[in-house]
Amino acid sequence: MDLKEIQNLIKFVANTGVAEVKLETGDVKITIRTTLEGTTETTYVQQMPAQNVLHQAAPVQQIAPAAAAPVAAAPAADENSKYITIKSPIIGTFYRKPSPDKPMFVEVGSSIAKGDVLCVIEAMKLFNEIESEVSGKIVKILVDDSSPVEFDQPLFLVDPS
Repeated sequence: MDLKEIQNLIKFVANTGVAEVKLETGDVKITIRTTLEGTTETTYVQQMPAQNVLHQAAPVQQIAPAAAAPVAAAPAADENSKYITIKSPIIGTFYRKPSPDKPMFVEVGSSIAKGDVLCVIEAMKLFNEIESEVSGKIVKILVDDSSPVEFDQPLFLVDPS
């Protein structure tokens, strides 16, 4: 297991909110613990051929709490408060069109009705159509095509008027 894979695993665990994860593969053992303060502690143990054990603690990473958002973002939040946010119902990869040779489901300025397909999210090789729960006009698309999305991540802003 290389350093990049370990760093990705630490980021993934920190974002999921899981308290502790232990991973053992062959001669590598990794334990990742997160605390209530939002810090992550990682212990990496690798068995050497001569049965020597190397303990290596990765640096503790501070994860900024959501309440520490910049003050400059407050006016933008007020501006967007009149819009309805459509969020991702699942974790996966966000696609704006049904296949590479087809047109986009929606564009900024598109009028949508309740039940219209807005995008597709691929999760575990299954393509899930995400339908609108509101009628209105697409004001902003918040995610780039072919990007990974998290559960409850904002995808679209819709003007319901």
